[in-house]
Amino acid sequence: MPDFRVPPPPRYLTLESGAGHTATVMDIGATLLSCRVPMADGSRRETVLGHPAALDDDPSRGYAGAIVGRYANRIAGAAFELDGRRHQLQANENGNQLHGGVDGFHRRRWQFDQTAANRVQLNLLSPDGDQGFPGEVEASVTYTISAHGVLRIDLRARSSAPCPVSLSNHAYFNLDARHGDARDHLLQLRAPAYAPVDDQLIPQGALVPVEDSSYDFRAAKSVRAALDAAAAAGTPGFDHAWLLSSQCAHGAVPAARLQSSDRTLAMTISTSLPAIQFYDGRHLHTLHDRDGRPYPSYAGFALEPEYLPDSPNRPDWPQPSCILRPGTQMHHFIELAFQASA
Repeated sequence: MPDFRVPPPPRYLTLESGAGHTATVMDIGATLLSCRVPMADGSRRETVLGHPAALDDDPSRGYAGAIVGRYANRIAGAAFELDGRRHQLQANENGNQLHGGVDGFHRRRWQFDQTAANRVQLNLLSPDGDQGFPGEVEASVTYTISAHGVLRIDLRARSSAPCPVSLSNHAYFNLDARHGDARDHLLQLRAPAYAPVDDQLIPQGALVPVEDSSYDFRAAKSVRAALDAAAAAGTPGFDHAWLLSSQCAHGAVPAARLQSSDRTLAMTISTSLPAIQFYDGRHLHTLHDRDGRPYPSYAGFALEPEYLPDSPNRPDWPQPSCILRPGTQMHHFIELAFQASA
């Protein structure tokens, strides 16, 4: 007989800093649904795009705010070779694998654990062979919000067999009071090189220096100006990975800075991960807002700290190995720090 049992509804938890900052997390996808910060005028401003989806299979939710894995970003041909053995993964985009497969970590129900007023840990067990990946992986994500306006995301994993692991949070950011077109935000990336991609967004060739190109965000500039420069150079926009400067290692200095169109709110991203994916949001009209209405294109930006895409097939990438081996623990962090001004 078919199993017609209705799954339990999602669980939600709102963290409070004690100084006006809040973050709301959902168990499905360990998703960051909301991150609100106090402003100088006494208001509070939402910084991430939300959605009305209460079910993990709602296509209007996409990856927004979720933890993606086992491997964030794309693996070419949905396959890799490790220690002399080829592993065929589940393909879910043009014959490649994106964000861990169609049933990746973004669709799983994570278990709440170790909750406190400003902190929550969520755990997930991924079985051997999950989406084609080898080994059983125990993963956890911890969200902590501080009174200083910092949302820290700690990502941990252990594996029973050698396996590539790259976890990230896939929030879309818009720091404006109203979440419309965000192209007048200022963006800065402390990144000297980026990965060119083909028409399937798979990296091609070696990393390329950003100097004298539209991919140079080392000095802050508006996303609109960068997109105009990219269009003049014959490229549709940005959905690329940048290799971060060695100065950013271990979060020593911020990897990225985003500032609202009205210049009253800024966010910095610090991370222990070696790269960051910037997606300009040109297709966000497929994502619905909290009231169920489509967002406009360019309503927000994905800024995902992670390993470079297709790393399992690119041992030449100048970064630490993404291979998690038995007896070791992967631990990376992402810190979002907010600064409001009058």
